Formats: sequence, structure tokens, C-alpha cells
Amino acid sequence: MPWTREQMCRRAAGWLRDGYYVNLGIGMPTEVANYVPEGIRVNLQSENGMLGMGPFPTENEVDADLINAGKQTVSELPESVYFDSAESFAMIRGGHIDLSILGALQVAANGDLANWMIPGKMVKGMGGAMDLVAGVKRVVVLMDHNAKDGGAKLLRQCTLPLTGQGVVDLVITDLGVFEIADGAMTLTEIAEGVSLDELRARTEAEFSH
Repeated sequence: MPWTREQMCRRAAGWLRDGYYVNLGIGMPTEVANYVPEGIRVNLQSENGMLGMGPFPTENEVDADLINAGKQTVSELPESVYFDSAESFAMIRGGHIDLSILGALQVAANGDLANWMIPGKMVKGMGGAMDLVAGVKRVVVLMDHNAKDGGAKLLRQCTLPLTGQGVVDLVITDLGVFEIADGAMTLTEIAEGVSLDELRARTEAEFSH
């Protein structure tokens, strides 16, 4: 059986370390904040100018002025701080963020990442993804193993415009976990009930295990 979103987010949360400064991408990666391991304290950074985000608020706690980069309402902590976009990207580009967890459209076996646009489709802009993958110390991708049409998302080579070259360290899909090092992909965990043959059939990229 493929992993649920919760199981995928819990695996991603297992890569968090105490004291880390972490940026969570839009979509499923934001849910990782709900599964931070007990005893671990991380500082969540949002590109729109907030460091130290609290959990998602309950209905009676919502403050419409407190949002993350994905326009979701968040809560603040006693240690939360606010700053402008220039300072936010100075943190990112200066190498001060330990880990970024992002979604993706495609990942290549050598760690290339495509996650910001599909040619011909309207996009508002590339956002901060290119800065994040270039400036953070470790990049984890959290995504479905296959596209809605069944096509592979783990490829020998990305066909969409790249966000970064050789930047991905770890990919967690609903079928397995893949580490990328020295330009090669290795399967380190497979979802229970999913066979290696099925995984290879649904993956274009070559990987060892």
C-alpha cells in the first residue's frame, strides 16, 4: 500500500534535528510542522518574513495578518520575529537555513530539481525556490511518486525547466525513500506491500537498493 500523506510527512520530519532552521515549501511540506518529533525544537522560516512559526491556529485563534508563504494562516510564538523580504532572502542566500522541504514536479537521478513551472501554463513567478535550493544546506523533496496521468516524476533527466542542478539530497514519495549522493540515487526504504518490480516500473530514473 502506498504511504498516506501523514506517513510521508512523518518520514520527512524524521530528518529534522534540534536547533535546525527550516523552510517548508508550499503544499504538503507545510504539514511536516505537525509531526516534529518530541524533544526536537526547530525554527521555521517563511520567505515572506517570519521566523519561529507556531502550529496552525484553531478557528478561534486565526489572525488573518499572520500567514506563511503559501498564504496559510499560522500562529506566532513568544520568540517569533518579523523582517522584510530582503532580510529573509539574506538568511536563505547566506546559507543560514539548515534544511528545506519542498514539493516537486520532477527530480532527476543526479539530484536535478524542477518544481516551479510547466511551459505554457500561467505562473505568477518562480518565488523563492531557486534561492532555497542554492542556499540551504540540505534539500528534501516530498511528492507523489507519479503524476496524475501516471507519468514518472523520478526521471533520468528532467524535461521541465530546472529550479536547480544537483541540489536534491533526499526524495520521499508515497512509494519509497530515495537518497541522492554523488550523482546517483539509492532506494533506502520502500512502502509496505509495494514490490521492487512495481517501483521500478513506475520509476524512470535508475536507482540502486
